[in-house]
This record gives sequence, structure tokens and C-alpha cells, in this order.
Amino acid sequence: MKDTISIIKGVHPGIILERELKLRKIGKSRFALSVNEFPQTLVAITKGKRNMNTSLALKIEHTLGLEEGYFMILQVYYNIEKEKKKKNTRHPDFSKLRRILFWDTAIEKIDWEKQKNAVIKRVFERGNAAEKKEIILFYGQEIATATRKKYE
Repeated sequence: MKDTISIIKGVHPGIILERELKLRKIGKSRFALSVNEFPQTLVAITKGKRNMNTSLALKIEHTLGLEEGYFMILQVYYNIEKEKKKKNTRHPDFSKLRRILFWDTAIEKIDWEKQKNAVIKRVFERGNAAEKKEIILFYGQEIATATRKKYE
């Protein structure tokens, strides 16, 4: 179980449950009823909109023949990952960036580290001098220049 967990830690347990049900060709509604749960609850969990609770995890694990605690361990790792993302929400000064620059997405929801290449490219293609300066300050001269040159 440790090997499997290390591969998928940080993934919502509902996504793993959905994959498991698909592999076994079991419908979500039918399965939910078989473990005395509302189908809506199970669907919300498989979509990652609701957390797995201990009672339900034990029922699911028993019914599917999985090791006890599997889904709760995944839930804890998912919660840890979510908390780390909250704390690592470093971003440039929004007051120096026009929102129209990121017209196709909510600027607050941008993952500034994962999407830095796209951000730098967009700012250097469409941004004004102040916006370019802010991106250079945020990412550093070296990263901003290297990324910009990659797209020129």
C-alpha cells in the first residue's frame, strides 16, 4: 500500500474511488446504495467536491476488499496538499497588473509557479512597462529573460 500511496498522494480519494469503480464496472449509484449511502454523496466525493469521512471510507474499503484506512490516508494527504497550496500562494502585486491582461482567467486563481512560462510570455507580449517590471521583480531577471527569449 505504501508504494501506491506515494504515487498518488495529494490526489483526492474520490478520484481514486471513481477509477476503482470504473475498473470494476460498478455504477456509482448502485454502489452507493450497496453501502447504504446516498448516491448524491458518493457522486460529490468522486468529483472531489466533498471529503471522504471515516465511516464511509471503512464501508467502501470493506465492500471493495481494499486495505483498511486506504481512503482516509489519501484524504489526509489531499488535505495536506491543499493546505500547502494555500500557504504557498505567492503572487506578484496585483495592483501593478491590469486584469485585462489575464482576460481569460481569474487572476487570483493563477498558479504563478506552475504557469510562469505562460504568464511571462503573456506579459511580455501584451503588457506595458510597469507590468513587465513587476514580472521581472516577481520571477527575477534571470528567469524572466530566459523564458522571454525562449518564445522570441
